[in-house]
Amino acid sequence: MPMEIREIEDLREVDAMGLVEESEAEGYRFLRRLVDQYEDGSNRFGEQGEVLYGVFDPHGKLVAIGGLNRDPYSTKEGIGRLRRLYIADAARREGLGTKLLQAIIDFAKGQFSELVVRTDSASADAFYRANGFSGDVGLPDVTHRLVLEQHATNK
Repeated sequence: MPMEIREIEDLREVDAMGLVEESEAEGYRFLRRLVDQYEDGSNRFGEQGEVLYGVFDPHGKLVAIGGLNRDPYSTKEGIGRLRRLYIADAARREGLGTKLLQAIIDFAKGQFSELVVRTDSASADAFYRANGFSGDVGLPDVTHRLVLEQHATNK
């Protein structure tokens, strides 16, 4: 049975602790922040254009997560920020990260004109570049950027 990508409407109803613990063992604290901010209400991915997705294995176990917020650091309109993208080690190198990222990008189209992300990981740098993001964009709090194509609708 294949992995399933679906929107997480309430993170409190999902067992994310396995991913949190694994990410912390790798030296990352951003999933702990995801859970803490969700619980305290400071970021529930509930604003216009925001979403939180999970990837679940055939047994319903969360193996990857990633979200999209309005960029809180930008003064420009139409900027979305990728947040808290993490793939469990056992699920890496199977294309799940790319599929999850593509689901987020597809959701963002029509909502945002560009997506930004900040990472300090060499593997994440390679991942974002391989998926069409520009690196070294010279913006504070941004390491990678993707300009979304704007399609005019003629009716």
